[in-house]
Amino acid sequence: MEDLTCRQTLAITSHRVLASDLNEHETVYGGRLLEMLDGTASISAIRLARASNVTASVDELNFLAPFILNDSLCIESYVSGVGSRSIEVFAKIIGEHLTTGERFLGLTAFLTFVVPDKQIILPQITPITEEEKIICAGYKDRKLEKSKKFARQKELNQHISLHLPWDKN
Repeated sequence: MEDLTCRQTLAITSHRVLASDLNEHETVYGGRLLEMLDGTASISAIRLARASNVTASVDELNFLAPFILNDSLCIESYVSGVGSRSIEVFAKIIGEHLTTGERFLGLTAFLTFVVPDKQIILPQITPITEEEKIICAGYKDRKLEKSKKFARQKELNQHISLHLPWDKN
């Protein structure tokens, strides 16, 4: 299987902020951003795998600046790391105040997707641009930290009650 460049996994979507996207603070509701982000990032993951995959986690999500009514959002995502069955995708949302043309970085995120089919062999990813090289260079450290976090979560899960709140047993 031939390696791919980050650019070959690039997915871009655009959205104009409408009143229905806003929360009580008159900014875009975070859950709406997550929905759009996951949809775009999943395209990048499938462009690498060319196979069915599922969102395993949102590993890091940084809200940097709010989006308001009549802004536009441009979501860009690309694969930033590849494991044996996992695919890390980096995403950013660039906002634009449409009345002034001012652009700003509103959000960055890393998401992990998993290919359930164990027979699929994933290609590796090659960064080309300066941004891609910086983002991809941190993949091994992020993967190690994610493994530690997963182990801690597994331990915590053993202590989480599944009983109804009013059932003391």
